[in-house]
Amino acid sequence: MRLYYLDKYMKFETEKLNFKQLPIEKIVLNSKIFFKSIKSRRSVRSFNKKKIDFTIIKNAILAAGSAPNGANLQPWHFSIIKDKIIKRKIRLAAEKEEGEFYKYKAPVDWLKALEPLGTDSNKKFLEEAPILIAVFEKKYEIKKGNKIKNYYVKESVGIATGILISCLHISGLCMLTHTPSPMNFLNKILNRPNNEKPFVLLVVGFPGKNCKVPKFAKQKKSFEEIATIF
Repeated sequence: MRLYYLDKYMKFETEKLNFKQLPIEKIVLNSKIFFKSIKSRRSVRSFNKKKIDFTIIKNAILAAGSAPNGANLQPWHFSIIKDKIIKRKIRLAAEKEEGEFYKYKAPVDWLKALEPLGTDSNKKFLEEAPILIAVFEKKYEIKKGNKIKNYYVKESVGIATGILISCLHISGLCMLTHTPSPMNFLNKILNRPNNEKPFVLLVVGFPGKNCKVPKFAKQKKSFEEIATIF
């Protein structure tokens, strides 16, 4: 058994991997089942207010927390918002930033790209959806008065967010990845420290009764367009 030292504050031991080799036919089937499910994921901007069993959210967060990350420093924090007053505050702050973005900051090409979606600064879904999940990236930790730098933060948090989205979708929920710029208002509203930076705000729930999504979003690139084999 080998002992690894990451720095003077952390250490961990190794153990034999507990891995069960599945028949190749089962592995292929699992991959097909996952692809069939995840390709049906759509970004939803209309939600009903039906409550969600919190066990689903908790399991999805725990799944995200299992993501591979730099030196196992786990540089993330997930703020789960159910409170109506806090959701209202987030909506008002987001709409303020989005208003500035659409009027003054957004490049013309980006606005043209958004036209088919019909999006604007009105973000009522932030109050409609039963759950919001604010994902924060942690640039560093403070332990025993010492500042400990985290590594590969964006990569780690991006992977964790992908797992979170996948788990929520496979569980039967819909969501939207919302990224108003800047998002620093989330630190203030959610009382998060300065070493954390908002990464994405996930809007989670069940779709509204007359929810519509753009047809063009189904047109994903082919395998040949997104992959190269050497």
